[in-house]
Amino acid sequence: MTSQTPGAVRGGYPPRDQHSTEGQLDAEGPTKPLRLVVVSGMSGAGRSTAAHALEDLGWYVVDNLPPSVLPEVCRQAREIDLTRLAVVLDVRTRGFFEQLPAMFTELGLIGTLPEILFLEAADDVIVRRQESVRRPHPLQGDGRLLDGIGRERETLATLRAAADLVIDTSSLNIHQLTSRVAHAYGGSNDDQLRVTLLSFGFKYGIPVDADMVFDVRFLPNPHWIPELRPQTGLSKPVSDYVLGQSGAETFLVSMQDLMAVVSVGYITEGKRFATLAIGCTGGKHRSSAMAEEFARRLRATGLPTTVLHRDLGRE
Repeated sequence: MTSQTPGAVRGGYPPRDQHSTEGQLDAEGPTKPLRLVVVSGMSGAGRSTAAHALEDLGWYVVDNLPPSVLPEVCRQAREIDLTRLAVVLDVRTRGFFEQLPAMFTELGLIGTLPEILFLEAADDVIVRRQESVRRPHPLQGDGRLLDGIGRERETLATLRAAADLVIDTSSLNIHQLTSRVAHAYGGSNDDQLRVTLLSFGFKYGIPVDADMVFDVRFLPNPHWIPELRPQTGLSKPVSDYVLGQSGAETFLVSMQDLMAVVSVGYITEGKRFATLAIGCTGGKHRSSAMAEEFARRLRATGLPTTVLHRDLGRE
């Protein structure tokens, strides 16, 4: 583990606590700083859906704003007492991504708290979505669709690395994505950590949007018990079996102790979201049961927690 020098940038972007907003708000401005969310990500990953969800939650949403006017828009937003502003950017906004680090620094100096929501999806999923709407990729040019996707990933790599929240929409429908956005940005307390627990199967790959990954394959697999095999971890017989195994309770307590430490540090560093992935072989029994139980315990401590089961139904 390496230590980070104070004032160092996160992937080229200013760290969340680099600029204090204390004393920087105008006397006639709002008592609460403007919260700015930059919504970006891969074409076909759901930017429009996320923007509509934010708008439904009461955010003021602007699509494809030119970079030069963003600080002025934020100043005007504060003058009319807006506290939540979302700006949607895609790879067609030429030059914006190179300017964002300096732009974030300037925004911090005027009392704005910028953060990044990045929408991700697997190449094959993006191909299917782009082909279904019969639209070319913005960077495809005269080449193949996959060529355009590759160029976009390269262009957005630094922005993705700096993102505050990454959502992989590969296995999400519109309603599930809307729910995740609502969980992350719909609360009244902007300074509270919001946790997403994601159960998954290792045989389908590790979730690309996970902040932490936990492996519960050390527990006996209900798959080998005939009466439990067709059920999932959401059923009481499977849940009772998994949670009753030696090591399950110790593992859950250890995870809860870890979150008690990590959550304080996340909030101190300005990180409002945490995605924890819990995996077993197929994502059907052990991981889903443990995710549901861990969610129950986190909610009991006051942490807003939602659960997603990525791979249920794939077997």
